[in-house]
Amino acid sequence: MPRTSSKKGLTGSAASTNPAADLFRSASSKAASKEMERIDQLFYVYASASSGMIDPEGIEFLCSDLEVEHTDVRVLMLAWKMQSEKQGYFSLNEWRKGLKALRADTIQKLKKALPELEREVRRPSNFVDFYSYAFQYCLTEEKQKSIDIESICLLLDLVLGSQFRPQVDSLVQYLRTQTDYKVINMDQWMGFFRFVNEISFPDLSNYDSNLAWPLILDNFVESMRAKQG
Repeated sequence: MPRTSSKKGLTGSAASTNPAADLFRSASSKAASKEMERIDQLFYVYASASSGMIDPEGIEFLCSDLEVEHTDVRVLMLAWKMQSEKQGYFSLNEWRKGLKALRADTIQKLKKALPELEREVRRPSNFVDFYSYAFQYCLTEEKQKSIDIESICLLLDLVLGSQFRPQVDSLVQYLRTQTDYKVINMDQWMGFFRFVNEISFPDLSNYDSNLAWPLILDNFVESMRAKQG
């Protein structure tokens, strides 16, 4: 009579199962599910019933609860974290992506996460991406590739003003008084970023117009040097 194996009924996967690990995975999965449920509930506090998105009015209410102005740079940083595609609107998926990354499933947690978010954005490895995103976020029309001068001035002040105040003030003053350009494109926008990071200011001693600078910056530097005599 054949002998019955003592391991009958144990498959390879069953034999290797760790009950404690399974319990931990199950608890973690349930916790993650609950967290996402709270993130979704928070979204619908601010979302418009008609559009199914958090619209400009909803963002105003969100800012009020976060105790920040809607023009605060941290609102733009929050949009960057969500990778929001449409200015003034957050979709449910964008909201989930951002708040999950921030580990914020209540308005109190989101409020407490803002200082750390700002530190994250200010890291050099992230800031150039944020700066580029800020321009793209302001492209509100289909196939739009440039932004009007006044909006660029406001955006420069918002994004770079706290770090490069003298450069931003001089550049904004020039942009508002010059008459050659009515709009700014991405190449020029990124040129402004390179300028404030690389060029000695206000002496401009290391600016070389023979290098690949946007023409608008050549004109700006020429104007500055003329004022300095």
